[in-house]
Amino acid sequence: MSDRTMTRQVLLFISILSLSSVHGQVSYSIPEEMAKGSLVGNIAQDLGLDIKRLKSGNARVHVGNSAECIELNKERGVILIKERIDREVMCRQTTPCALHFQIIMENPIEFYQVTIEITDINDNAPVFKKDAMKFEISESAVIGAKFVLERAFDSDIGANGLQSYSLNPTEHFILKLQGQADGSKKVEMVLQKPLDREKQEQISLVLTALDGGEPKMSGTVQIHVTVLDVNDNAPLFTQAIYKASLVENSQRGTLLTTVRATDIDNGSNGLVTYSISSSIDGILDLFEIDESNGEVRLIGKVDYETAKHYQIDIEAKDQGGLSDSSKLVVDIADVNDNNPLIDMMSTSKSIPENSPSRTIIAVMSVHDPDSDNNGVVNCVLSENIPFTIKSTSNGFYSLVTDSDLDRERASEYNISVTCSDEGVPSLSSSVNLTLQISDVNDNAPVFERSSYEAYIIENNTPGLSIFTVKARDADWNQNARVSYILEDSSVNGVPVSSYVSVSADGGVIHAVRSFDYEQIKDFQFRVKAQDGGSPPLSSNVTVKIMIQDQNDNAPQVLYPVQTSSSLVAEMVPRSADVGYLVTKVVAVDVDSGQNAWLSYKLHKATDRALFEVGLQNGEIRTIRQVNDKDAVKQRLVVVVEDNGQPSRSATVNVNVAVADSFPEVLSEFTDFTHDMEYNDNLTLYLVLALAVVSFLFITCLVVIISVKIYRWRQSRILYHSNLPVIPYYPPRYADTLGTGTLQHVYNYEVCRTTDSRKSDCQFARPCSQNVLIMDSSTGTMQRMQNEQNILDEPDSQLEQKPPNADWRFTQGQRPGPSGAGGPPEMAMGTGPWPNPPTEAEQLQALMAAANEVSEATATLGPGTMGLSTRYSPQFTLQHVPDYRQNVYIPGSTATLTSNPQQQQQQQQQQQQMAAQHQALQAQPSEAAPQPEPPKAAQTPASKKKSTKKDKK
Repeated sequence: MSDRTMTRQVLLFISILSLSSVHGQVSYSIPEEMAKGSLVGNIAQDLGLDIKRLKSGNARVHVGNSAECIELNKERGVILIKERIDREVMCRQTTPCALHFQIIMENPIEFYQVTIEITDINDNAPVFKKDAMKFEISESAVIGAKFVLERAFDSDIGANGLQSYSLNPTEHFILKLQGQADGSKKVEMVLQKPLDREKQEQISLVLTALDGGEPKMSGTVQIHVTVLDVNDNAPLFTQAIYKASLVENSQRGTLLTTVRATDIDNGSNGLVTYSISSSIDGILDLFEIDESNGEVRLIGKVDYETAKHYQIDIEAKDQGGLSDSSKLVVDIADVNDNNPLIDMMSTSKSIPENSPSRTIIAVMSVHDPDSDNNGVVNCVLSENIPFTIKSTSNGFYSLVTDSDLDRERASEYNISVTCSDEGVPSLSSSVNLTLQISDVNDNAPVFERSSYEAYIIENNTPGLSIFTVKARDADWNQNARVSYILEDSSVNGVPVSSYVSVSADGGVIHAVRSFDYEQIKDFQFRVKAQDGGSPPLSSNVTVKIMIQDQNDNAPQVLYPVQTSSSLVAEMVPRSADVGYLVTKVVAVDVDSGQNAWLSYKLHKATDRALFEVGLQNGEIRTIRQVNDKDAVKQRLVVVVEDNGQPSRSATVNVNVAVADSFPEVLSEFTDFTHDMEYNDNLTLYLVLALAVVSFLFITCLVVIISVKIYRWRQSRILYHSNLPVIPYYPPRYADTLGTGTLQHVYNYEVCRTTDSRKSDCQFARPCSQNVLIMDSSTGTMQRMQNEQNILDEPDSQLEQKPPNADWRFTQGQRPGPSGAGGPPEMAMGTGPWPNPPTEAEQLQALMAAANEVSEATATLGPGTMGLSTRYSPQFTLQHVPDYRQNVYIPGSTATLTSNPQQQQQQQQQQQQMAAQHQALQAQPSEAAPQPEPPKAAQTPASKKKSTKKDKK
């Protein structure tokens, strides 16, 4: 604080109230003009609060409509000065001057009333309204004559306010102070020595006003006295105090009262003028007086809530300077012109629906500045809401719950608080609050029905949707999200989950399996609906599934029994009369209802005129007399048909023997069983043959299309591609358009006719002048155009090498039927039959031969033989081992045997070709003709073919 020493008085009052929202009241007393940040008091200590509570409760200062001059330091728990406080600005002349505010905390809501009394300090000096006062005094003024002086105004109060006056010099005049009823002092200047205008016409005085503060402060004003000629009578008011009443909010120009003063002097000395000399600030802005007649009128706006009383000092002065003063007291009458002021101090936006009764949702203060009944306020709530309002202290109210809340009935409340006074007419104010009710998981899902029954036809598709169960939850959001669960149970010892399933989201029940009415007719289970709350709530319902029958079973004949091993026949004597019961067909149908109603019809009969079948009972009876012309062996075909849609049926053969003795019957039925079995076997064979032929036809069609597509793609790649062909082949292997995979020195293409399976396999001279060779150094294929290039190079890679002696099979290793023999030299490995390649090479060779056969078929005539044009002349038959003796096809028992005449022709062609090659070569080489191999032994397959030809 400043260098001035001040004392601070702290008054602490702790009162425990009946309601829990107000916990105490504390009062402080501080001087005005304290510096910003000065300590007012330790509110935490004085109220017994913990600093942590101030922080957690978000403690704050609520001052309402007043200016915020103080602040709360939650860290220290003290109240500090926020803005400098001027008592004169805040309260003017009102005493005591106090600042009222509340300390509010949340969670739970609590508030404390705090009152700070502002004490006055001597910070204002007395002030005169005028810089100088002028008096004109007659010289005939008698000793003791009084001259009213303008009072000084001091904004301070009490001891710091205006205390005394002093007048200097005091030769002619002295001061006289006269106390008044309102506590103020009337200042008068009293003549103590007669005036003499001739000696001193002008008198100057100094009036000093002093206050009682420490240090004392003062204000001065100059008094100029003009001594006039004789005027020895001063004006005199008829009343010392005038009283008037005025209703607040009165119109401007309203007449309050009329004051009157009289002067018995004559002439100008008896002319009185009136004026207002009140030193109270603001009086001249509210009231005026007519100088001539003394009428006091309202020129401003008066408000009862601002000031309840006004004191007006009125002066009457004659022309001689004599004056008198009087006081006009104006009482302001209150009018109900202020609505109650509602200040929401703290509100809750949302509360859970399970909040207990008497839960505080808002705290507010209500104030009406009017007086008496005009200031009495009553607050009410809107109807039909579970809330009530309670008055906690003078002007403070709490809005609390009055009953249990249920979000499902009302999720939001618009609360209207209306506060009205008791004035006439009554004025009111209202405020609206919106309160959200947050959801609590207090409602379990409820199914739309107490139980469910559904029907499904048997033989349904697994996964079929049967029906849907639906449950609703009155809660909101996650608490209302329902999921469906199939409760564990069993049906006939089998878990129910193997029969049905339930979708968790939609409650759709699906069939897991296909139902059979004949095995299970109905079953029931329980479905649980569970919400997503925490903890979750659930309910369950019983579901019963009824299986409906379908006509899926044909009737079953129980009698007569149909067996393939024995024959059962019914005997009818030739003496049988009409209606004779031959037998009865007994059948059952495992279906139910009309699907199991059976009817019997006679489909076929040896003699339809002899027997009939009962439509409902299946009894076979004679319809005429049996005679000798009737055949002994009678065969009846009875059809048993159910009543389903579509209907199903079964047939039964009934054998009836019309004879009188058993030997007669036995002779007639000897080959009956054989014929029946023969017919059954024949039907089976026909069905199998049709299936096999169809399968073979489709397979061949697919294979032919695949081969054509493959060869078409290969031909386009090889002949129409602009890129170089660089295939990969194992060492010493070459390819002839993807058809041969033997080593290139033994690789030949065979072309056969469509009927070549009936002829011998022969080899002809190559007709092509081009050959594809494999360059081992570059890994590429080159087409040789000149046959001399290869024949002239003895060291060429394509030089013919003798066949490997290991390419030989013994007779036992050759494919074909066991016991097929051969010459001894073949068994010893000395014959012309070479050893075969591996199984993979054999398979590739056969595939190549098959492709060449298809090509040759399109170019050669029927019954002719030819070779492909892919081989160069150097590949002559003299360098090739003779394969003509026996040609075995793996996986077949057939052996192709060469024709001796064709072999002779081929030997002659080989000798001619050898001679031509010797003439072309520089150094002719000798080529021994290939000896004719012995004819291969005839295999059992060839024998079988010849046998069939001979038969034909």
